Amino acid sequence: MSGTRTRNFDWAVPEHFNFGATIDHYAEDPHRVALLWEDQEGRRARLTFADLRAQSNRIANVLQGVGLRRGDAVLLVLPRISLWQAAYIGALKAGALVIPCTSMLREKDLVYRANHSGARAIIAGVESAAMVGELRNQCPTLVHYLIAGSERTGWLGLPGLMQSASPTYHAVRTRSDEPAICYYTSGTTTEPKGVLHSHAYTWSHQYTGRDWLDVKPGDLHWTTSDTGWAKAAYGVLFGPWMNGVTTFMYNGRFEPKKELELLSRYRITSFCAPPTEYRMLIKEDLKQQQFPALRACTGAGEPLNPEVIEVWKKELGLTIRDGYGQTETIILVANLPDTKTRPGSMGLPFAGQEVCVVDDGLHEAAVDQVGQIAVRVKPNRPPSLFLEYWKNTEETAAVFQGDYYLTGDHATRDSDGYLWFVGRADDVIISAGYRIGPFEVESALLEHALVLESAVVASPDPDRGAIVKAFVRLKPGTPRDAALVRELQEHVKRTTAPYKYPREIEFMDELPKTVSGKIRRVELRKREEVRKRH
Repeated sequence: MSGTRTRNFDWAVPEHFNFGATIDHYAEDPHRVALLWEDQEGRRARLTFADLRAQSNRIANVLQGVGLRRGDAVLLVLPRISLWQAAYIGALKAGALVIPCTSMLREKDLVYRANHSGARAIIAGVESAAMVGELRNQCPTLVHYLIAGSERTGWLGLPGLMQSASPTYHAVRTRSDEPAICYYTSGTTTEPKGVLHSHAYTWSHQYTGRDWLDVKPGDLHWTTSDTGWAKAAYGVLFGPWMNGVTTFMYNGRFEPKKELELLSRYRITSFCAPPTEYRMLIKEDLKQQQFPALRACTGAGEPLNPEVIEVWKKELGLTIRDGYGQTETIILVANLPDTKTRPGSMGLPFAGQEVCVVDDGLHEAAVDQVGQIAVRVKPNRPPSLFLEYWKNTEETAAVFQGDYYLTGDHATRDSDGYLWFVGRADDVIISAGYRIGPFEVESALLEHALVLESAVVASPDPDRGAIVKAFVRLKPGTPRDAALVRELQEHVKRTTAPYKYPREIEFMDELPKTVSGKIRRVELRKREEVRKRH
């Protein structure tokens, strides 16, 4: 049986919904703070909901002024700066389809997203301007280039345009079931899939904030996610602000000591970070800092080690509550404040979604039997679930089978209904919370002149959960040395996003294959698991 907490839940989604228009009512209190921000150089900012309303309205007017129409796609390539929130909300107000992109993406990643979506506009950070400029000859639909800085050749300066735009805007009356956001997520053997979400998805995240992150009026919430990921929707934008809660955002590289110092100095009340960060934080002297306001801690992105939960509890007296969700969903399974946490468990099914573990025949699996995590979509489909893999009927049909959406993750269910993560049903690598498709890394390696074949798998790692490992077959006569390993790693960093590069490379004479000639990643992955155990 799935969790009983889902049974008496009524979504009651309004027929029309627009996130930007909805949170504008918080701006009626001119002193209500929306965002506290700091960067690596120590610069700081403070925005009220009234500031955010004016900024997002100006951006909506700018987008409309350059000719953007309802339903047009906009690429958002901004780092963790406050203009990201304003641009996101302004685009939603204008009825655009927002495509969040991490600023770590490379040219080929952006070209694919622009052409697949038919994007008409891009809003980019100054640091991305040179790379994005190269898209002009490759992306025929992309006609409006806006930069988060001063105007320059080929670019409209967004801040300058905002100054002359009106701070008043009547948001488009978007339907709840109308497309609002498209995330691109790594696949195993294909190009990234476009995960298409409706405006109801943004509405649904109020429960992520209230029930899992446990945000309350007067709180200051910090989710450490970068802007390009769905995790930012969970904890940086929709989750907290649907509840009118102030968020904190830090634009800087992760450093354990710095993160602890910020938690203390800003008196963060609720905190969400990937297990990788928690694993680093517990290696610090936690007693050196005081966290008088911290009361709620959550983790997601990969399974959370029980020993990390134990150390955090021992040192700080707080339980890290694990949660499980996907780019395609809101939170699906979670340890909530009012339920008993079982260290190592994903928790119980989240309200409003009937989450099951099913066998290959799509029947609910027995207690402690490994099966696939599935969400029931018939007779009632949760509004929190994505609409489809955009322009990809084959991939969509593969995950919607019978009465279920199949997540592609394996788990077991104990006699009390708690779910326990087992592993990916496919080969997607989850490293330090990042989802990395092996196909993308393999493709990058194959572009190197000395590489004949490659296979990329997850290799267990105590700090990151897993790292990207590449098995490479070289052209005959190529020297196998450390210099070539470094060369290949740098090549991947240049060709695709830096976080995807293989931290380990092993050269092989032959790669294991099926009868039909497909590389058997599963064999290599199991070999790595055995090797790391010994």
